[in-house]
Amino acid sequence: MSEDEKTPAREVITEYAQAHFRYFRTTEGTVYAQRIGHPVARPIRSQGTTGSHRQELMVDLFNDGVGVFNGTSMKEALDLIEALALSQDVQPTHIRVAPGFDGATWLDLGRDDGQSVRIHPTGWTIAVPDPREVCWRRTQLTGELPMPARDTEGKGIDRLLRLTNFATAETESLALAWLVGCLEPSVPVPAPFLTGPQGAGKSTAGRMLLRIIEGMTGDLRRAPKDEESLITAVAAGWITALDNLSHLAPDLSDLMCCVVTGAESIKRALFSDGDVYRSRYRRPLLLTGIDVGVIRPDLAERLLTLRLERPKVRRTEAELWAEFGEALPVILGSLLDLTVTVRAAQAETPTDLRMADFAHLCAQFDTATGFGTLPSYRSSLDDLNDDVIEGDLLAQTVLKHAATLEPDTPARRASSEWLHLLTGLYSGEECRPLPKGWPTTGKVLSDRLKRLQPTLAARAVLIDWGRTREGRYIEMTRRPPRPDHEQDTLH
Repeated sequence: MSEDEKTPAREVITEYAQAHFRYFRTTEGTVYAQRIGHPVARPIRSQGTTGSHRQELMVDLFNDGVGVFNGTSMKEALDLIEALALSQDVQPTHIRVAPGFDGATWLDLGRDDGQSVRIHPTGWTIAVPDPREVCWRRTQLTGELPMPARDTEGKGIDRLLRLTNFATAETESLALAWLVGCLEPSVPVPAPFLTGPQGAGKSTAGRMLLRIIEGMTGDLRRAPKDEESLITAVAAGWITALDNLSHLAPDLSDLMCCVVTGAESIKRALFSDGDVYRSRYRRPLLLTGIDVGVIRPDLAERLLTLRLERPKVRRTEAELWAEFGEALPVILGSLLDLTVTVRAAQAETPTDLRMADFAHLCAQFDTATGFGTLPSYRSSLDDLNDDVIEGDLLAQTVLKHAATLEPDTPARRASSEWLHLLTGLYSGEECRPLPKGWPTTGKVLSDRLKRLQPTLAARAVLIDWGRTREGRYIEMTRRPPRPDHEQDTLH
C-alpha cells in the first residue's frame, strides 16, 4: 500500500475513540470521556500523571492491536474529538454523591468496576449506574469504600458511637443526621465543628465520620491560607475536613459560608487572554478544634457544634483503626438503612431556621427514630449565638440598650445618632477607650448591624432599615418574652 493510501493516524485514533468512548461536555465547557457502559468519566485535557484519558486511550489502542502512535497524532485526534464534543448534550459530573432518576441518589464506592449504591426511600441496592444518569468524576483523593453489609439491624451505628467520644446522646443524633445529609446532594448541610477538651479524640472522631463516606484514605487537612487553596481542596473530594482550627480569619469565614451553601468561582483560563474557567461548588465541611475564637454571625448559622469528652479508657491507634476498618462495612450498611428510613419519613419543614433543608432533615430524623434531633439543633444554634455575642462588644452594647426599650415600641434614629448613643453607652461615665474594630461612622455601624441582625433577632431584638423625607433611619424593636407554652410549641 502506498503512503497516499494509508489512513492518517489521527483518523484511526478518532474512529477507535468514538467507537469505545462517549464524549460530552459540562456546563463549565470541560469535555469528558466516558468508556461505553462505564459510569466513570475523565477530562480529556487532564494533565495528571496517572489515570488521564490520554493514557487510557493509548493503552487501549496498544492492547487491541491497533498500534502505538506518536504524541502529535494523539494531540490532533484529541483536538478533533474535543471540538466534536462541544456540540453534544451537556451533562454534569459528580464526585462521590450524585442525584439520580426517580428521586434516587447514588453513592460512588470508588471501585474499578463502577458498582455504586442507589439510595431510594424504598430501599438501597448495589448496581452500575446508567452512564447517562450518573457520571462519576474521580481524583487521587477518591478512596474505595467496602461493599456495605446487609441486614445490620443498626449494629453499625452502635459500633460507630462506641468508637467515638460524643458527650451526649443529643450530639450523637446530630452527628448521624449530618451523615445522612451528606448522602443527599441537594441538601446543604451545616459544617460540624467537633470541639472539646484536649485529648477528647476530636481528630480521630473527625476522621471516622469522614472515612465512612470517603474511604480509609480520607484524612483531615490543615486550614488553607487563601481562597484558591480552599477551592482546590473542595473540588478534589466530596467532604472537606479541616483539623485543629484555632482561628478563623474573616476571609476564611466568608469562604466557608460559600462552601456550605454554594457559590461559583471564576478565574482566567490558563494560556488565554479573555477566556475564563468557572468552578461551582457546594460541599459538606467538617471542622475540629478546641476553640476558634470569635465566630462571625453568618458562619454561626452554618455551623453544627458537636462536643466530645475525654475517654475513660485509652486505646492504641492500631487497635482503634483496626476495629474501625473491620466495622466499616457494617457501619456503612447501617447508615444506608438509616438514610432510607429517614427519607421515607414525613415531617413539616421548620420555617424559622436559616438551614431549612437540614432542619427538615432533622425533623424527618426525629419522626423516623424518635430522637430529639431538631431541638438539639436549635440548642446548638443558641449556643453559637451566645458565642457570637460574647465575642462582639457591639452586640453586647446593643442588647444592653435594647433592654431599656419598651416592648414592641420601635426606636428610630439615623445611623450617626445610633453610633453616638451606643458609643456613649459603651464608654460610660469613666470614658473607657473604644475597642479595636469599633464602628467609626454611621455607615460602618449600619453594615455591622446587618451582619448581627439574625443573632440579635434570636435574642428578641429586631433591627430594620427605612427612609423618610428627612433621610434614612435604623429602627430597633424589643419583642416581649414569649410565654413558656408558646416557646414549647415553636421548639
